[in-house]
Amino acid sequence: MLVVFTEKMISIKHKKNKNNSLKISDLIKIQTMKINKLCWLMAIVAIVGCTNKQKEVPEETTTLSGLKRSNFQTIVDGDSTDLYVLKNANGIEVCVTNYGGRIVSVMVPDKDGTMQDVVLGFDSIQDYINIPNNFGATIGRYGNRIAHGKITVAGVEYQLPQNNYGHTLHGGDEGFDTKVFKAAQPDSQTVVLSYLSPDGEAGFPGNLNVKVTMKLTDDNAIDIGYEAETDKETVVNLTNHSYFNLSGNPANTILDHVLMLNADSYTPIDSTFMTTGEIEKVEGTPMDFRTPTPVGARIDSDFEQLKFGKGYDHNWVLNTQGDVSQLAAAVYCPQTNIRLEVYTTEPGLQVYTGNFLDGTIKGKKGIIYNHRTAICLETQKYPDSPNKPEWPSPYLKPGEKYTSRCVYKFSIQN
Repeated sequence: MLVVFTEKMISIKHKKNKNNSLKISDLIKIQTMKINKLCWLMAIVAIVGCTNKQKEVPEETTTLSGLKRSNFQTIVDGDSTDLYVLKNANGIEVCVTNYGGRIVSVMVPDKDGTMQDVVLGFDSIQDYINIPNNFGATIGRYGNRIAHGKITVAGVEYQLPQNNYGHTLHGGDEGFDTKVFKAAQPDSQTVVLSYLSPDGEAGFPGNLNVKVTMKLTDDNAIDIGYEAETDKETVVNLTNHSYFNLSGNPANTILDHVLMLNADSYTPIDSTFMTTGEIEKVEGTPMDFRTPTPVGARIDSDFEQLKFGKGYDHNWVLNTQGDVSQLAAAVYCPQTNIRLEVYTTEPGLQVYTGNFLDGTIKGKKGIIYNHRTAICLETQKYPDSPNKPEWPSPYLKPGEKYTSRCVYKFSIQN
């Protein structure tokens, strides 16, 4: 710092009495000390100011599952994507993105109290956008398959996109899993997602207003409620497509997971994965999971349905009659003792054992997703119900409200 003393600063009155006089050098020393003190004060103020500014811009926090919110913030077709974190009183954490209404991670404790992420997914929104996948997605307008992509609504036939063996799967290649939902988080345990699917989107009739409410309850359940209304008759079948691996490590297969299905019957498929229209009993077949059985115990049996599905990729006809208080399914991992129970108002449950995971996708934490490293439990209307009038109806008319509920509840099985 350059200090300049002016003539006024150093002026003194000379007196004849030496004891009452000051030397110019003494006054300079006094002024210098004052200025030095001022400089120190200014420096301290500057340091404190910088510290306060740093506090105003905190470092980005990472979720319990290792996700960074900034990695999920981008613009897709003019709409903003983000990451929403739900936590309950027990320390359970669920992360959701409004891109595709997806569950990205689910952190639950294992038998030792160690938190495990039990769903597959990606660390970045760009991977969800760039790699075709259904990981954790809200599926619509119609979950599962519609034969040849044809539906008839109010006497009018509609052609839908054919994206799977000549059929429409999960609403086509541009289903709800590719859409940005509007999102609101009313509290730390709830996220509400909404989407307006315009008339004619993916070939479906009617402007469909959809709301999906995901709530993490204090009894460690993800309670998903679906609602929809239309201005023109249409078909609706919404579900969630989370890929579960209860070992917490998707490098492991789920063949040791023990599965129970509260279902006496299932809907057989043909070689193109399309339901035949029949409903067959599970008794005496590898499709019988009424007694808890390891997924891999019979998955490669010499059974036509397993050959068609390349494993389990079938809809079971639940015994629960739409009663959400009745257990529809349960799966348990003997490595971690983590247990997942499924409750639903829907008549069917699609079980898919990751048969098409082939090692070409790298997910969270750089883990490669190999064959049969996940199990999906999708609550739903039966596949191709629009073309099978004897099955529970998927039709929705103006003035009606579509509702559906799915509960994924976690616990430790001793």
